[in-house]
Amino acid sequence: MRIAKPILIVSTPIGVAGGLYEAYRLAGGLVFLMAMMVAFVAAALGSVIYIARREQRAQRGGASAESR
Repeated sequence: MRIAKPILIVSTPIGVAGGLYEAYRLAGGLVFLMAMMVAFVAAALGSVIYIARREQRAQRGGASAESR
């Protein structure tokens, strides 16, 4: 995992950009649909991360308040 994480962090955006370029090259309107799909998935992932962190913060806050 030491090598895989950096490779994935670098290669994923390159792959997405390459896919968007190919979509534009093959069918101009398709790039808009692909970009919207990527934005939708990113927003969904962001909301899951936000909710998980908020619940974790609430759990920590409640545990520290109970221990006082």
